[in-house]
Amino acid sequence: MYLCYIDEAGNGQTLGPARPDAPPVLVVGGFTVHDSHIKRLTWDFLGVKKKYRPQLLRAPHLSEVVRTEIKGSDVRKDVRVGNRDRRRAAIHLVDSVLGLLERCDARLLARVWVKQEGRAFDETGVYSTSVGSLTETFQAQLLDCHARGVMVLDSRTKSKNAPNVHCVTTRKYRAGGDLLKGVIESPVFGHSDTHTLLQLADLVVSSLLFPIACHAYLGDVTWNVHCDDAYRPLREEFGERLKKLQFRYRDPAGKWRGGIVVSDRRTARPSSLMFGAGRTVPGAVIPAQQADGGGLPSTV
Repeated sequence: MYLCYIDEAGNGQTLGPARPDAPPVLVVGGFTVHDSHIKRLTWDFLGVKKKYRPQLLRAPHLSEVVRTEIKGSDVRKDVRVGNRDRRRAAIHLVDSVLGLLERCDARLLARVWVKQEGRAFDETGVYSTSVGSLTETFQAQLLDCHARGVMVLDSRTKSKNAPNVHCVTTRKYRAGGDLLKGVIESPVFGHSDTHTLLQLADLVVSSLLFPIACHAYLGDVTWNVHCDDAYRPLREEFGERLKKLQFRYRDPAGKWRGGIVVSDRRTARPSSLMFGAGRTVPGAVIPAQQADGGGLPSTV
């Protein structure tokens, strides 16, 4: 059994000089991990939280440590505008988070959407497309591992949650047969203050993928607060590790899919900019006769 934890960073605000604080990218992503690693990963992550927030060492109850979140948006802010000590602590936290995922053989998956200046951005449609694409990647991993799994998405509001999973539900229960046999149920929703590993997904998405995408694809934007060269160390120090943590696979047509996929609406640049130059990391090859385990469209 594998668990997949998904969170998002960014929103549907239009990108333009009139709104210098509008997120220039929307990232929907997270990680997958075998259920045998869940307890270890959770305890190790709580230890990282205590190290980053020493006051938690004096917390009288475990529930307080669980509920206290280290938001990825605060971590990337420390990287961008914090003093030397805060920047150093933020970088060390990101390094520790990646170390946790590496030790538990977790795999990253994400959809990154780079906005185009002055153009309306359909947050609901993009989020739903992202969930569908990530479910397809998760199904491919489950097929490769001969396993089954469940997706846990960070809960937003009921009106936002429901449309994001209908595309998965209809593919599982359509008359023509289940296209996502490894995913045993439509994605479920959790709250980060009760699902500790959703907090870990937030750190991956908000403190790492979001700022790296801003630096890689919007370096020429000077009027947006999120487009800052201070994020360069994240891309330079952790890009290669991110690339190796991906789960990627070839579809029956031989095309590489999965991992961290970028849709750059500004200049149509490739996903590889998230990691710098380099060859594609080998992944799984899904046999053509088993390809009906996926089937969701992949928009790049």
